[in-house]
Amino acid sequence: MPDLLLHPHALDQAARTVRAIVETPAGSRAKYDYDAESGLFALHGVLPAGMAFPLAFGFVPNTLAEDGDPVDILILADEALPVGCLAVVTLLGVIEAVQTERDGRTNRNDRLIARITASRMYADVHDLDCLGEAMVRELTRFFETYNDLKGKNFEVKAVSDPARACALIAQASR
Repeated sequence: MPDLLLHPHALDQAARTVRAIVETPAGSRAKYDYDAESGLFALHGVLPAGMAFPLAFGFVPNTLAEDGDPVDILILADEALPVGCLAVVTLLGVIEAVQTERDGRTNRNDRLIARITASRMYADVHDLDCLGEAMVRELTRFFETYNDLKGKNFEVKAVSDPARACALIAQASR
């Protein structure tokens, strides 16, 4: 079985598209992580009652972010995306953040935001402004709370446009 971490991400900066792999479906309380050794998606943890992932959560393959993991991505989709789904997405922007671990180490841990490229429902969503400030605030609050539950701190530094999201992928490409 091929290692999904090394799958080509096929970044197209002009079209602002890239491939992403879903680890955790939208609405899920269960958090999954891809395990390269087995090629499977392992249960990483379960969120408390009343808390769930607001959008599908996954990674951009063939990238390596400052935290040592692939670049994280949230995906807006017309339908629920299953664990392991490979999707071509259009980048909408990025929540640029710094995460402080329990041991005090600090590193960048940005969250790209995208929509399914073939979406019908979100075809007119071209950037984060189209989603509105309230939606972006909800997403940032989710990750602040999610990290707080794990004894970590998630601090938003900026909310940036699709060009910045593309630049971060290019910078993190292996």
